[in-house]
Amino acid sequence: MSCNHHPDDSTLLSYGAGSLPDALSMVVACHLAVCDDCHDKVAHAEQIGLRLMEQEPVESISKSSRDWMLAMLDEPVEEVCSETWKTPEADLDVDIPEPLRPMIGQWFSDLHWRTMAPGMKQFILPASQGKLRLLKIAPGTFMPSHGHSGSELTLVLKGSYSDELGRFSAGDVADVDPDMTHQPVADTHEGCICLIATDGPLRFKGLVPRLLQPFFQL
Repeated sequence: MSCNHHPDDSTLLSYGAGSLPDALSMVVACHLAVCDDCHDKVAHAEQIGLRLMEQEPVESISKSSRDWMLAMLDEPVEEVCSETWKTPEADLDVDIPEPLRPMIGQWFSDLHWRTMAPGMKQFILPASQGKLRLLKIAPGTFMPSHGHSGSELTLVLKGSYSDELGRFSAGDVADVDPDMTHQPVADTHEGCICLIATDGPLRFKGLVPRLLQPFFQL
């Protein structure tokens, strides 16, 4: 897949270091599943981190800990036949990235979407840090203009949308900081499904848009 918008390098480095909240990490993982360039960047960052760790002084471990580690290495590894878990391609929604499938299943149509406003539905996903949701926007629907009190990562899974940053299609990521205010609109020919992670509530302007505020709280 050819992607035109990617997470910032700082976001990729944080992901590689394991310091991103799990909600944001899921969005990055789904992008890496379809973007070879970003996947290679993270792999390179992890290699650098490993070399740095190898240069750190080695601390001795207790004899009991050493014996436990050696015993674990001697444990037989259970072999799993790949045919027991692979799902036929015909039974998959190809728009769902592999890292997301264990959380939502195989089809967007099987989810219990909750209506937020005309033309907008959401499905909340579990996350221990931050907020993770799927947002489904009908063709031609405008989201209210909003800002952010924290970081926001949006990955397009299906369809496309446009805002002040440009046009985002399947596989693209919008890496938005608190200084950004935007108003996404789904393309008119097809609806749009996005995976969105935030680590702070959105900030809507105007009385009517603020009615959406409770839906976007952490």
